[in-house]
Amino acid sequence: MLTRKQHELLMYIHKHLNETGFSPSFEEMKDALKLKSKSGIHRLITALEERNFLARRAHRARALEVLRLPEDMAPRRQPRIPADAPAPPSNVIAANFTRAAKPAEPAPPETISLPLFGKIAAGVPIEALRDAGTNVDVAASMLGIGEHYALEVAGDSMQDAGILDGDTVVIRRGETAENGAIVVALVDENEVTLKRLWKRGATVALEPANKAYETRIFGPDRVQVQGKLVGLLRKYH
Repeated sequence: MLTRKQHELLMYIHKHLNETGFSPSFEEMKDALKLKSKSGIHRLITALEERNFLARRAHRARALEVLRLPEDMAPRRQPRIPADAPAPPSNVIAANFTRAAKPAEPAPPETISLPLFGKIAAGVPIEALRDAGTNVDVAASMLGIGEHYALEVAGDSMQDAGILDGDTVVIRRGETAENGAIVVALVDENEVTLKRLWKRGATVALEPANKAYETRIFGPDRVQVQGKLVGLLRKYH
């Protein structure tokens, strides 16, 4: 069963895909459902994904796919014709419903275009920036399985780990990471930061890679991992 808002969002995305060929932006979905923030849209989309109504296409921004509709909206099956049914009249052309052979899958690209989010900014969860509209090409060999995005780094808190102000980091989306991994973390649902993660008992530590900054300690319910660092891009001027 879907909630009223989940049903409303699913039908809006389905209609938008049919009319335009691409999925609506978070801003368009927020306005259509009369919600105050994009984070509410993110929660609805996550719920629809968990119920197998929606899926995100990997490595593409603004790419949602409707997997199925609620049963009351799904098209009815055509009645099955019995094997002993009489043949159609001679002036009727019998339809051939044999499914065409599926075309061969194209070779994997050498580069993959990832959505490039803006600089890490307090008060803006990463998911709220999914429709930023800017992409960056990344070598396919840098990526593994899963969904990825790129993020511009602001500040020098991770410089001793080789991550400098203005660098672009490649992040694999996920909610868990092992001790010592560099992660994108959402603190108190308000501040997004790139730090090294350490879990010690009932506490979570976010450690910078710069002695000018202090390690911050939080309770486990205050920190949400939003992705793990898997690569870094740098432009030389």
